[in-house]
Amino acid sequence: MAAGFDPSGRLPDVFTNAGTSSFTQFLSQAAPELLPGRRPLPPGMAADIAPHGTTIIAIATTDGVVMAGDRRATMGNIIASRDIEKVHPADAYSLIGIAGTAGIGIELMRLFQVELEHYEKIEGAMLSLDGKANRLAAMVRGNLGAAMQGLAVVPLFAGFDLSPADPARVGRIFSFDVAGGLYEETGFDAIGSGSLFAKAALKKRYRPGIGTEEAIRLAVEALYDAADDDTATGGPDLTRKIYPVVMTATADSTHRLTEAEINAVAEAVVAGRMENPGG
Repeated sequence: MAAGFDPSGRLPDVFTNAGTSSFTQFLSQAAPELLPGRRPLPPGMAADIAPHGTTIIAIATTDGVVMAGDRRATMGNIIASRDIEKVHPADAYSLIGIAGTAGIGIELMRLFQVELEHYEKIEGAMLSLDGKANRLAAMVRGNLGAAMQGLAVVPLFAGFDLSPADPARVGRIFSFDVAGGLYEETGFDAIGSGSLFAKAALKKRYRPGIGTEEAIRLAVEALYDAADDDTATGGPDLTRKIYPVVMTATADSTHRLTEAEINAVAEAVVAGRMENPGG
């Protein structure tokens, strides 16, 4: 960046010209090397040398959405981290969870947060929920080159729709593929290596019109089932007091459950499985 300044210390023209509401587009002009998908990579596969994170769950409720993620990251057959956080607020009314290459995923998530904040500051209005999902799809698409070398990131996006076409569907969930394909899900969804088992658990228990409190319990139980069958997914760790990250997005903004709140839910789930291991 320093090379872009003239001797007078003036900012380059890209900083002072009429700009765009997309921070990612601005960055592609000002410093493209800072974008995750624009960095040159050595040839070959790199999946085994980078920590990967799983599993993320989203559930639509009558009040909005619940999103939960386990805390484990793995590198091959090694547990790289026991307490990574993979669920975060995207803005005041939406949530993002990431699965795949942990470092790139966290960077993409932070860039998405800035993207939404930048748009709101430039335009003076918040993007629609569909607009946010489309922006995230474009960012995932921009990482396709790295994904083809094993450094894939797949997010899960969900939020409270401030202007829903259907008043009964204020909570909406969007999934993506590695090439940036965007798909709206109905009711619930999960991503990551434990998603097969999590969705199987949700399929048996979910019903339309579920409330937030019940959805929180259901999300933690689904993560427990995923951890039971997938070694890359970490279940509630009562010994170390490491519990899933659980967040909600409602008309009142986003909220992360406190340690005490998620502790109570996790311990109740584990206690129930002591009596009935199969759920």
